[in-house]
Amino acid sequence: MLRVGLTGGLGSGKSTAAKLFAVHGAHILQSDAIGRELMELGQPIYIGMVDHFGPGVVLADGTLDRAALARIAFTEGRVEELNAIAHPLVIARQMELTEKIFQQEPHAVVMVESALIFETRYGADGSRWQSRFDRIILVTAPEEVKIARFVARCSTGRMISEEQRAELEAEARRRLAQQISDEQKSALSDYVLTNGGALTELEWQVDQLWPILETAA
Repeated sequence: MLRVGLTGGLGSGKSTAAKLFAVHGAHILQSDAIGRELMELGQPIYIGMVDHFGPGVVLADGTLDRAALARIAFTEGRVEELNAIAHPLVIARQMELTEKIFQQEPHAVVMVESALIFETRYGADGSRWQSRFDRIILVTAPEEVKIARFVARCSTGRMISEEQRAELEAEARRRLAQQISDEQKSALSDYVLTNGGALTELEWQVDQLWPILETAA
């Protein structure tokens, strides 16, 4: 078995890399997807957020107001309060799912896709990333490429004004400022994939790395 952390800053393209590894047979666990599941009505993150931040983060239909939470995190500078609630629960779920996969497939490669592998201080049992992963893969891209991808993702193909574009670019920079730089992450990673160009370049790197991971499992 091999436990792999797949990380990269906002807009780096780690989700694209995860899809390419999945084609080869990797089991992908997406931290964002697990987080969304645990934020549903009555789930552990939902309960924790409402208990901590109050009814102001709940919409009329009873679901969490994600826009309000984002405002609290990035505009009010309270991101660590959110992380302290969400991260231990997400990590615990990752570990639970990973164990289930290994029970069924002992030589599996399980890859956790997460932007904040190095940043989080809230492991499920108080441990840091070193105890949760056998290998770390970092996906990198130039900052301007990351920002452009964030703007494209948020605008989802619709026309936006220059003012809206500037706001999205500023938001991207705020979020990137919360993350450790690629240079620091590179020093902590086992493998680094560069994703500033064509998709075929990333595909080639994944194709070269997969046999190494498969052998290690």
